Amino acid sequence: MGFVSFVGRVLFASIFLLSAYQEFHEFGVDGGPAAKGLKPKFDIMFEHIHSYTGFKVPEIEMKHVVAGTIALRALGGTLFIFGSSFGATVLDSFQALYLAFITPIIYDFYNYGVEKPEFISTLSKFTQNLALFGALLFFLGTKSSSPRKSGKKKAPKTKTN
Repeated sequence: MGFVSFVGRVLFASIFLLSAYQEFHEFGVDGGPAAKGLKPKFDIMFEHIHSYTGFKVPEIEMKHVVAGTIALRALGGTLFIFGSSFGATVLDSFQALYLAFITPIIYDFYNYGVEKPEFISTLSKFTQNLALFGALLFFLGTKSSSPRKSGKKKAPKTKTN
């Protein structure tokens, strides 16, 4: 069971490690295509927030957002593979927050009509991220509900003659 668990951790973490690797190589000086793709989506979200609440959201450099996601994906994924509870916590917490808040912004299928080609691709990516979010929540739930080994040794039984 230990080997199967290791292979499962490697396959699951490979999603995050490969995406971090790809974004790292495309990063450049301006954050690469990831930052360019995030900027208009965040601008729309910031405008919605400003129009509904009157609160002006401060400007955020997208290259810093992308750099942070690359670092946390790489660190959390690597530690997750080796069974580190810290790595699992980093990966799970960060990715759960990322998937919960960023997925509806980036994959805004609801802004397209059903007949548009963008609708199918964004809906597909949205549901993939939703499935990853569910897997992370499942993992967090099993981690917190699994019994921990206590460091206490059992008292030896006395022998009777």
